[in-house]
Amino acid sequence: MNKLIQRGVLSIAGLTAAAGMAAGPGLSLDTTPAVASKPVAASQQVSVDKLLPHGVPAGQSTVPLSGEQKDNAKAIIEATKKAGMDERAAVVAIATSLQESKLENLGHLGDRNDHDSQGLFQQRPSSGWGTVEQITDPAYSTTAFLKGLKQVDGWQDMPLTKAAQTVQVSAYPDHYAQWEKQAADLVAELWNK
Repeated sequence: MNKLIQRGVLSIAGLTAAAGMAAGPGLSLDTTPAVASKPVAASQQVSVDKLLPHGVPAGQSTVPLSGEQKDNAKAIIEATKKAGMDERAAVVAIATSLQESKLENLGHLGDRNDHDSQGLFQQRPSSGWGTVEQITDPAYSTTAFLKGLKQVDGWQDMPLTKAAQTVQVSAYPDHYAQWEKQAADLVAELWNK
């Protein structure tokens, strides 16, 4: 896909965060990196039941990934492990990033930008997610997303789209579900690498 068209599509995806990012993460973000209270062992076997506890939702989408996009998925997984969270948290984070940016670490897109949304999760500096430099850092932006997810009571038992929506507060809350299978496949492939 030509880069101009791709960015146009991605800027539309950024609109899904318009309502949510205006509201911000609803939490105070500490700028220090998260330290795992209990490290997740790299040798753990990835369980399909854990990745997709509610099965695969209908209407799944996929996007071919470049090496850079896969590197961003790896960065999300590494930040998830450092936060002491499990594979399911990584699935939620990657599916959210697939919806918001197609796993592209987007800078400001000019007229096509949704307010000041940037990075993998289309977080907004003006809404308290961090500085531009922070939210365009995959480790920081993932940690910020995961801090929000940790505050969602019972997120582990929710359908992915509800957990993601509670953090992101998107204008299109059901759109996260379409990326669950691709996100689970990425976590299954990359978790132990």
